[in-house]
Amino acid sequence: MGLFSWLRRKPKGLYPECLWTVVVDGECIRSTDQTGATMSVSNAELCGVAIETNDSGPWGADVWWLLFGPDGKLACAFPQGATGEKDVLDYLMALPKFDNEQLIKAMGSTGNAVFPVWQRG
Repeated sequence: MGLFSWLRRKPKGLYPECLWTVVVDGECIRSTDQTGATMSVSNAELCGVAIETNDSGPWGADVWWLLFGPDGKLACAFPQGATGEKDVLDYLMALPKFDNEQLIKAMGSTGNAVFPVWQRG
């Protein structure tokens, strides 16, 4: 590999969203941005999930998943298109009383809005 080999590597998926990674395991959901900064929330302390949309698409990250902890504060966030999102979205959408109607509204939004999709009951 040459000095500039990184220029030939193409990220898979939406760019720059795919530079984020997100994982879920038996204990927590963790996201890491392109700088290496990490946010996480334990599965047991996850108290709310919302989808935030904005009008920056198609050039910006216009759909964000927001995960809230027990204090009601943002604990973890990642953009749609983050590497590893399928497993995390499967986990979140399987939560009891996940609001699929709000999810559909969020995915159709092109403006600045927040769609709550789950809250611990």
